[in-house]
Amino acid sequence: MQRLAAKLAGRRAGAVLGSLAAAGLVAAASMGLVVAPPDATQGNIQRLMYVHVPSAWLAYLSFGVVFVCSIAYLLTKKIRYDRVAHASAEIGVVFTALCIVLGSLWGKPVWGAYWTWDPRLTTTAIMLLMYVGYLAVRRLPDNPGRRARWAAAVGIVAFADVPIVQLSVEWWRSLHQGPTIRLLGESTIAPIMAAALFTALAAFTLLYLYLMVLRLRVGRLEERALAEALSPRIGRPAQELLDEQEAARVG
Repeated sequence: MQRLAAKLAGRRAGAVLGSLAAAGLVAAASMGLVVAPPDATQGNIQRLMYVHVPSAWLAYLSFGVVFVCSIAYLLTKKIRYDRVAHASAEIGVVFTALCIVLGSLWGKPVWGAYWTWDPRLTTTAIMLLMYVGYLAVRRLPDNPGRRARWAAAVGIVAFADVPIVQLSVEWWRSLHQGPTIRLLGESTIAPIMAAALFTALAAFTLLYLYLMVLRLRVGRLEERALAEALSPRIGRPAQELLDEQEAARVG
């Protein structure tokens, strides 16, 4: 596990993931803007789906990783799980916000308003606020170990809203359209549109992996820079401060 994580965080792996993500995004843009036809009812505004839905998928993926890594951290006290959860939460917040903005732009011509207190929109907004709160907990000026445990607890509890967001359009009457692709049952989307959507989902997944690699690398650099800045002030080696911080998170 540690070797795999180290390889993924390496410069070569990052460059490969970046190239794959860029190629995927170009392919997704081509499929969504050129190959897929406009919707018969909504016209070209429907093309927002090829970014809106993948953004929602990345929100689910990111917060799922936060959930799993938070449990893993509480069980093992291994720092790498705490770092992955933190990085994934930041990415998830960005793409949840993007999902809401794109949904508002899509909603204006279709519903006549940028925002309604629709169950899907409301639960998504709550999800965003919960994970912004998660990131706020991570900035509390407290013992690193206690702060990591509190954040892990929030990350576990907040994930309860993710299935509620997904199922809200089926549980309550909603302006938001229901699922167009079902694993069981008939899908209501044209095959060429489904191909464009799945291409975008794959491209965004690669983008998530690339952003994770970058964020983990930046996180390590931030910790080292802080330790090196404090080292001359308190007269202790930077590596000793880094080791002490890791021990505090485990403790």
